[in-house]
Amino acid sequence: MKITRLFNDFFESEKASGLILIFCTLISLMLANSFLKDEYAHLWHITIANHPLEYWINDGLMTIFFLLIGLELEREIYHGELSSFKSAILPLFAAIGGMLVPAAIYLFYNKGLPTQAGIGIPMATDIAFAIGILSLLGNKVPVSLKIFLTALAVMDDLGAIIVIAIFYTSTIIYTNLCIALGIFIFLLILNRFKVFSLIPYIIGGIIMWYFMLQSGVHATITGVLLAFAIPFGNGEKKSTSYILQHALHKPVAFIILPLFALANTCITFSGDWISYLREPNSIGVFIGLVIGKPLGICLFSVLVVFLGICTLPSDLKWKHIIGAGFLGGIGFTMSIFITLLAFSDNLLITGTKITILLSSLIAGLLGFLWLKSTLKKETNSTL
Repeated sequence: MKITRLFNDFFESEKASGLILIFCTLISLMLANSFLKDEYAHLWHITIANHPLEYWINDGLMTIFFLLIGLELEREIYHGELSSFKSAILPLFAAIGGMLVPAAIYLFYNKGLPTQAGIGIPMATDIAFAIGILSLLGNKVPVSLKIFLTALAVMDDLGAIIVIAIFYTSTIIYTNLCIALGIFIFLLILNRFKVFSLIPYIIGGIIMWYFMLQSGVHATITGVLLAFAIPFGNGEKKSTSYILQHALHKPVAFIILPLFALANTCITFSGDWISYLREPNSIGVFIGLVIGKPLGICLFSVLVVFLGICTLPSDLKWKHIIGAGFLGGIGFTMSIFITLLAFSDNLLITGTKITILLSSLIAGLLGFLWLKSTLKKETNSTL
């Protein structure tokens, strides 16, 4: 099966990033619960231009992460694994199921409660963590499974971005929003007139980010819009899109996502932290990620194949889909990101983060053990 060079680059960078994220999370939790906890917490609240460092990471640097996601999605749609309806439909439906079922489970436990706003939390999948866990299984992993999980996670993140844009925008300042969208249209015009230099797009992207930030719509949306404004051409190595995407892989994988993990897992476990897990919010997040994700991914995958809309690739089996479903329950980055948008109460945020960490850990372990067992049996049967 042919795999694009940038897909391999993306998979490899996300694989390494996932392993680094695990390390950074462990370090952050250790520091947050050590004798250095006050100093460590203060570090992320150092003020820069009237905002804490944590703010610049979550609202600034994460925009670059979303830019990379947008560039990868664009490439896969135009020139890669999702360029045909037949190849895209399976992960698309799986992603939809993996968002709707967890959301329904969360709503069941939180409808009418102040925590209802957290409905988007269990809908997310962390690309880096999911691919990082999959990579631990080595070269026994079928190529189609790598593509399926990556496409599923990218589409899942796109879904999360749409959810953020629609449901987590409380007050909109339309003047600033119109200016931001006007800049986006201007960049599209530059693209249309074959302006291939990155400089006007980067400058325009920064200005668009500022006005989007001031509009009330979450500024990270700018990253995805900018990705689709940058010239793709025929997708060759000299194209503007390829150059930028290739340049962003390592900074995102080795700087931006680790910083996000460090800043947002500064969680001190108090004596009654277990009580958080009994709250409707935590129950909805836990069941949504650990059970809802694999259930939704598998059910919708079975549905689309049963209806004859698509078929399973020859090297992809239903057991693999189940394993990918569990890995899809690793919410981490995007789940924490949406938590910060959904809630303002610090205790609620902390409790939700703890639940996300535990849920992601369990989902990751289940996915790893399931696929390890499945792939081992398949290897033995071929000997």
